[in-house]
Amino acid sequence: MDPEFQRHDAKSAKGIISELVDVYAKVYDVPPYIGDEFFSVDSFRTRLETAFDTKGFETVTARLDGRIVGYVHGATLPADKPWWISLDDRRPAGLIDLAGAEGIFWLRELMVLPELQNQGLGRQIHDTVIAGRTESVTTLTCIVDNQPAHDAYLRWGYTIMGQIKHAEESPLYDAMYLPSS
Repeated sequence: MDPEFQRHDAKSAKGIISELVDVYAKVYDVPPYIGDEFFSVDSFRTRLETAFDTKGFETVTARLDGRIVGYVHGATLPADKPWWISLDDRRPAGLIDLAGAEGIFWLRELMVLPELQNQGLGRQIHDTVIAGRTESVTTLTCIVDNQPAHDAYLRWGYTIMGQIKHAEESPLYDAMYLPSS
C-alpha cells in the first residue's frame, strides 16, 4: 500500500500533535536516546510547540491505514538562528544572503517508524515537503553519530557546512544544506 501524504500548517498540526509526539516516542525509544533528557518526549513536545510559531512552519505526514507512520516538519530558516550564525564563514556566501531573504527551508525533523525504516519512505516524505516549498535551498542538522541518517542525507545530495550544537546539552550535529537543483 502506498502512503497518503498530507500537508499541515501550524494550526492543523496542533490538532494532530499527540500523533506526532507518539511517532517521535517510538522512533527515539532506542539507545543512545533513551534516558537522555534532550531527547525526552517532553523536551520534543516543547520544541515542537515552539516551532509552530516559526514563520513558514509546515509538517508533511505519511499515513498508512489511517495512522501516521512518518513525518517531517520544518520552517523558513530565520537568518538570526543561533546555530546558523555559529557557522560563521563556513556557510557559503550565497546562503547567508538567501537566509536574509527568507529563501532557505530548515528541515527540523524527519522520522519514520522503526518497522518502516530503510524502505524509501523517509526519502519520499523529504522530497514531498521540499517539492511544496517556495525556498530554493534546504538546510538541516544531523547528529554526527547517526550514521544511517547521515549517510542518507549525503546520498540525497546534502553538503556539510560544519558542526554545531543546538544547546549545551545537545549532541554534536553536522549542519548540512541541499543546493537548489
